[in-house]
Amino acid sequence: MSAPAEAAGRRAGVIVTVAALLALVIGANVHLVYVAFASQPDCVPHRRIGERHNSETFAAAASSCSPSMPSDHPRSNQ
Repeated sequence: MSAPAEAAGRRAGVIVTVAALLALVIGANVHLVYVAFASQPDCVPHRRIGERHNSETFAAAASSCSPSMPSDHPRSNQ
């Protein structure tokens, strides 16, 4: 095989490899976005903002599962 033919074959191999890796990364990102929109995790019990609790635990910042916000909460009138 001549030198130009070997270089062309090597270049084609590199292009195919880069294209395959790029397709893999794009496919993984598409799957990640799909799973993020398709999944809806269940609500878990936790202390909510405004609730008194005996232990020194953190509260969820803004839980989508909260039954309601306390009336004295800053975001309750939005």
